[in-house]
Amino acid sequence: MTDKPLIDALVATLKAAPAVTAVAGQRIYATAPRLPTYPCVVVTRSEGRPLSEGDAIEHLLTLTCASRFGGPEEARALVAAVRAALHDARPTLSGRRLVTLRVPYADCFTGADRETTLGIVRVRAVTETL
Repeated sequence: MTDKPLIDALVATLKAAPAVTAVAGQRIYATAPRLPTYPCVVVTRSEGRPLSEGDAIEHLLTLTCASRFGGPEEARALVAAVRAALHDARPTLSGRRLVTLRVPYADCFTGADRETTLGIVRVRAVTETL
């Protein structure tokens, strides 16, 4: 069981969302780049587990929005744009059918380096085979 088709679809959805690209440009990544340019969005965690009904899989993903703007405004705007672009979105997946896509949680906070503001967007999706 892999989350790659879902992650690829989410990245493509965000790269096509004008509100997201207005803040982050095309700096939206499935995996963290070695030396990121800010602001950016990175899928930092993914978990998939079967649901009891049929072949459905529940996917839990965390997207991290990072900014070095010098305050929380940019990170908050990016989190809001990501949340709006993904909640109830219907991206096409390779080899699976998307049943539901929700954003149940989002938060912003100052990073440990005290220079970076981080935003966390948690995504819950359910997929099944075609």
